[in-house]
Amino acid sequence: MRVAVIGVGSMGVHHARIYSELPDVKLVAVADTDPQRAKAVAARYGARPYTDYRRMLEKERPDAVSVAVPTALHESVGLDALEAGAHVLIEKPIAATLEGARRLIDRARQLGRQLMVGHVVRFNPAIQALKRKLEAGELGRVFQIFCRRIGPFPTRIRDVGVVIDLAPHDLDVMRFLLGSEPTRIYAETEQRIHTEHEDLLWGVLRFPEGVVGVLELNWLTPVKVRETIVLGERGMFRVDDLNQDLYFYENGQAADLPWPALQTLRGVSEGCMIRYPIQRYEPLKAELEAFIGALKDGRPVPVSGEDGLAALRLALALVESGKTHQVIYL
Repeated sequence: MRVAVIGVGSMGVHHARIYSELPDVKLVAVADTDPQRAKAVAARYGARPYTDYRRMLEKERPDAVSVAVPTALHESVGLDALEAGAHVLIEKPIAATLEGARRLIDRARQLGRQLMVGHVVRFNPAIQALKRKLEAGELGRVFQIFCRRIGPFPTRIRDVGVVIDLAPHDLDVMRFLLGSEPTRIYAETEQRIHTEHEDLLWGVLRFPEGVVGVLELNWLTPVKVRETIVLGERGMFRVDDLNQDLYFYENGQAADLPWPALQTLRGVSEGCMIRYPIQRYEPLKAELEAFIGALKDGRPVPVSGEDGLAALRLALALVESGKTHQVIYL
């Protein structure tokens, strides 16, 4: 399968590296507006460099393309790649606007092309293991899901704020783990050091069955933290996204109760802590393998354009709520 990468900056260069390593995949070209960067990445991974991605699409005719350009360009570059006959994996967020996202989804469907969105956190092996445990009912009823994504300010980000840049990751993870959509959302945001956009967020989401989602994001913390916590009847799961660790903190009151008795559980106490053995794997590699595998087998991609649209819709609702100080009903 002939593949190409459009935009080989801090994220796209890793797409190029991984494609060059995958069996039965040929990285034929990379495109970037910086000619030196395009040449360097192309030379490193055995591809041809271009500064004009449209010329690259016309000349190389790749079967699949990764789009890793600034958010404002996602729609136009993605549409051009689809029109050129390629299946497309577009980095999150799917587009800058809901209308742009819908145009990408509609055009991919009209052309019979696959459109996948790069919500890479789903492919963290610890998140995948947590999903399996929740589906198996190991936590009982879920009460709360909490995602924290904080760290220093990334100087490369100027076109969007912390919500549009980071929230789609965790909003997608919440939807993925719970298998449901929130019904309302509220946010508090602040702008402390970013020149144009918010750089701090606290968000609250209400999901069906009384599940509360909480989201903390900022670019103001001098240490990088990425974690997901799911609280329920039997205890609490915690994922350290950076180290790919999965922990379970047991509710001692529920430890020896048969399943029906959990419905009348009246207490919580400290129980055992388990750290599960997780086979670590690069999430981006797992994501690109899933993308290529779906194309080869004719299966739907695991993170669809509709998934990307849903995450963007929620992120934009957080931004709106932060500005208006109002609850947004979805």
